[in-house]
Amino acid sequence: MGYPMARNLRSKINQSDTMYIHDVNPAVCERLQQEAGNVNIANSVRDVANNAPYHVQSVFREMLKPDEKAPDHKSTKHERLFIDCSTIDPKTSAGIAKATTTTHQGKFVDAPMSGGAVGAAAGTLTFMVGANPEMFPRVQEVLSLMGKRVLHLGPPTSGLKAKLANNYLLAVNNIATCEAMHMGTSWGLDPKALADMINTATGRCWPSEVNNPVPGVVENAPAGRDYQPGFGTTLMLKDLDLALQAAAEANIIPQLGAHAKDLYKATQGDEKCKDRDFSVVYRYIGGKE
Repeated sequence: MGYPMARNLRSKINQSDTMYIHDVNPAVCERLQQEAGNVNIANSVRDVANNAPYHVQSVFREMLKPDEKAPDHKSTKHERLFIDCSTIDPKTSAGIAKATTTTHQGKFVDAPMSGGAVGAAAGTLTFMVGANPEMFPRVQEVLSLMGKRVLHLGPPTSGLKAKLANNYLLAVNNIATCEAMHMGTSWGLDPKALADMINTATGRCWPSEVNNPVPGVVENAPAGRDYQPGFGTTLMLKDLDLALQAAAEANIIPQLGAHAKDLYKATQGDEKCKDRDFSVVYRYIGGKE
């Protein structure tokens, strides 16, 4: 998702501005530099941090270490702003936000996103922002270059908490959609007709309407490409783990969470389903392809 997000950002900012990027995959950086132009490939996360007043990235610990060579940012027009679009646990995010402030590096906000690779490419992502009210206009200005909706959920960590609640619901909805489509096709129903009905009835949901698990039902859905690429089962497991952990810390025990986690683990352990989009649960439970 990072590449289309960076491409959209580069295409919408002033052409005279230089964009600094870094990724563990150098080839992706080189591709953006060749296709977009005026992109500087940094050698490290620290180099990105030292050269730009705005940051949309996922790793900050290295940046927060003292560096005598770092430029003086007091001369910049605005206090430096770090926007973390990753999905991590709220406690870690709160710690990084505090460290960013206490080391006088700038302000840190959490802004996880929803919309998948398709949304990233189309520039229609939804960002869930956790930030103090006075910071939100600046955050919105940047994220609107990569997404369609930028929602302020509340103070720091609120964006992450909202994202985890959303992805918990997504994890359960996906399983239910796979089971419903499996039932329908086993009863002899046409999968596309069934999905069209669900998508205009009370069962309507993203896993059915956009990411339907039955091959051929939704054009460009991962199911039609052997469930590749997409939102991997391992990523769903990670988000589900984070949601269950955060729920436990609030003395909440989600009744479906453990069962969903077990099913995704089993799906990932099946060689026919391993490392594929999480809708591959349909294949794992024996759905007709």
